[in-house]
Amino acid sequence: MSAENPDPERPVDEPDRPAPPRTPGAPPPEADPAAGFGPDQVPASMAYQSSLELRYDEPRRPLRAVATVLGTVLALAVLGVPLGLLWAALAPDTPVLKTAEGAIYADPQPEQPIAADGWFSLLGLAFGLLVALVLWFVLRRRRGPVGLLAAVLGTLVAAPVAWQVGRRIGLAAFDRLLATAPAGQAFSKPADLRAGGVEWLLGVLPVPHGNLLLPAFGAAVMYTLLAGWSRWPGLRPEPDPAEFSWVSAGTPAPPAAPEPPAPDAAEPPRG
Repeated sequence: MSAENPDPERPVDEPDRPAPPRTPGAPPPEADPAAGFGPDQVPASMAYQSSLELRYDEPRRPLRAVATVLGTVLALAVLGVPLGLLWAALAPDTPVLKTAEGAIYADPQPEQPIAADGWFSLLGLAFGLLVALVLWFVLRRRRGPVGLLAAVLGTLVAAPVAWQVGRRIGLAAFDRLLATAPAGQAFSKPADLRAGGVEWLLGVLPVPHGNLLLPAFGAAVMYTLLAGWSRWPGLRPEPDPAEFSWVSAGTPAPPAAPEPPAPDAAEPPRG
């Protein structure tokens, strides 16, 4: 080995060979002992690229994305039950009077139906905001269109569930009194919505409207704001290149330079 030919196994006039192109998703090449890297000594740039590919190729799998959306929609539909119970507990009942034609409002201009719509609107909007905030942190690997779709569809399903659950609290007793009570008797009608409902498109597809859309609106707005304020371009946390050491773990540290002798140190004997 000499300064003109550092590698005795390689001719001097042989040109440098470029590294072969690496396809995305392929495992990192084996470490080359001749290059100075052992089996456990992978360069930091190679480890960083492999970590990025492993972390960001997984959310692109369509089957897992569909399963995530369906599971989220089902979970949020179940959460619509306690939301409806809370709305029924907060919304006031409306006093009515039984007449020969049916039930009429005891007050000509009752405020209870307006309060029921207001409570549902407030609870639904808060529910949508909270759902988007929770899904942003729970579905960290699905941030983006998949997470937004799951939040919007889930809240669209949860709102009618909450409405139907809440309006049926006390409805059986009201129907019984409406059928059997004598004329002039006063009783209460449970809370219901007047500013929202569900229409059937072509008799098959249910389409919510009115304040049933507020949970989905709140979820979409909150999720979009979180995406806009994210400090990561891909919305998902990226690995920090500083986590990977640029010096291989097996590479010995260079020896420290000897300290200079003190001014008053004795000169070593000369042979």
